[in-house]
Amino acid sequence: MTDRIQLTGLRAHGRHGVYDFERAQGQDFVVDAVLELDLAPAARSDEVTDTVHYGELAERLVAVVTGEPVNLIETLADRLLGVCLDDPRVATATVTVHKPEAPVPHAFTDVAVTMTRTRAR
Repeated sequence: MTDRIQLTGLRAHGRHGVYDFERAQGQDFVVDAVLELDLAPAARSDEVTDTVHYGELAERLVAVVTGEPVNLIETLADRLLGVCLDDPRVATATVTVHKPEAPVPHAFTDVAVTMTRTRAR
C-alpha cells in the first residue's frame, strides 16, 4: 500500500522514564505517526468520515503521552501504535517517539525509538 497519512512533530509533555526525576518533572516528547491505508474512498467522496481524521488522531496520541507514565519509550511507542491501529482501515502504522531531553550525559540531538506494526489480515 502506498497511501499514507503522516502526522509529524506532535509535541506533548509526559512523565515517562526510568528515573524518579523524569516522573516528577516530566519532559517533552515528540511523536511522528505514519498510517498506511487506502485513501481512495476519501479522495472520491471528499468526506472526512472516509479517512482517519488526523486532528482526532492527534488528540488521542497526546492523551497517551500525557497519560499514565511508563518506564521506556518503547512501551510508549507500542501504546501509540495501538491508538493508530484502532481504526480498522489502517493496515500498517509506524510510530517514532523522540525524547529530546533524555538524561544522556553527553551532547546529543535526539533519542528516538521507531516501531512498525501491520494488522493481521
